[in-house]
Amino acid sequence: MWRERMKVPILIVVIPIATILVQLFLIRPLLGLALSRSPDYVYRAYVWGESDIQDYEKFPSRPIENAAPAFHFKPASPAEAFVPPEGFEALLEASGTTGFLILRDDTLLYEGYFNGFERDSWFTSFSVAKSFDSALIGIALSEGLIGSVDDPVITYIPELAGRGLDGLTIRNLLKMDCGVRYRESDLLDILAMQGDDSKTYYMPDLRRLALTIRPSGEPLGSCFLYNNYHPILEGMILERVTGMTVSEYLQERLWKPLGMEYPATWSINQEGDGLEKMESGLNARAVDFAKFGRLYLNLGRWEGKQILPEHWVLESTEPEVGENRPQAGADRYAEPVGYYQYHWWGTKRENGLYDYAAAGHLGQYIFVRPDQNLVIVRFGTETDTRVDWFLKFPELAQMLGG
Repeated sequence: MWRERMKVPILIVVIPIATILVQLFLIRPLLGLALSRSPDYVYRAYVWGESDIQDYEKFPSRPIENAAPAFHFKPASPAEAFVPPEGFEALLEASGTTGFLILRDDTLLYEGYFNGFERDSWFTSFSVAKSFDSALIGIALSEGLIGSVDDPVITYIPELAGRGLDGLTIRNLLKMDCGVRYRESDLLDILAMQGDDSKTYYMPDLRRLALTIRPSGEPLGSCFLYNNYHPILEGMILERVTGMTVSEYLQERLWKPLGMEYPATWSINQEGDGLEKMESGLNARAVDFAKFGRLYLNLGRWEGKQILPEHWVLESTEPEVGENRPQAGADRYAEPVGYYQYHWWGTKRENGLYDYAAAGHLGQYIFVRPDQNLVIVRFGTETDTRVDWFLKFPELAQMLGG
């Protein structure tokens, strides 16, 4: 008898909750479709769900070819090689690391692969791609295709004129200056997948999406706000000034000149004339990502040739004297030592020294310590979030000395 009595209050609680969940399950995609008018977007956001390191298999992509001769790092001598301390490789395995490389100058001190990944496995960049975007902007500047980082974006994308963003510059884009509205997550996102993180990742027509941007209300450049519309606009500028796809420009200006060992791909938002996923989606092997770190370590020089202007490398990665802008949004650098330049995250150290890193979702990193001639590359997931890689890399650098 008491069991029968218990059923009534349980049903009173369960039935309304179940009804709400069913309504959300049905209403969320319908509302998302009504607001986005894109079945492909709703499918991606709703069915694919949270992003993961296998997303390169889901999106269409554009090929990036390599060319002979390939550049190979020198193998470390027994005296040079990094000998992992006890428990280090277990930590890499447990933390979801898939690839981990350490190089000094041209010598590969350590190369390890974990959790089923190997040297020729594909690694996706997530936001590490933004640092490549920055390099391509620098090359376009050096070739006279872009006049200045202080050029207004409307010089290259005039469709944006007259909406309160005429003062938005390429420098604003590279430094992630606030001023362009960006909603990371709110009730509308929960109910209808309308947050800008989701839209800039999954929307099929990124060019059209980028042309919907509006001012946020803050003065341009008055604060730091990580905004994924910025790299999309950079991609649109690059394809317009070069007359190439971004993938082709990367292939001809970086991938082939750096002697990458493997071809790469760049995920695009849709088949055909799709735009590269400038905020993410560069797919390659870990050893080739390490070569990009070496390029910056060598101030843009590669085997005697200046691939990227030295002043651009420094301008992109050095802390800016006197900068003290407030931060907004979820993605932030650690104050007071952290900073953000042209799509590189930096950390100020004593005596005017600094480190910088390309960083991506789920723990993708290319870490550079210039004064020790070190590059550390880490790819993987973040199954163990107790590891703070921005702290772990300096620890390793201290162990390596030099």
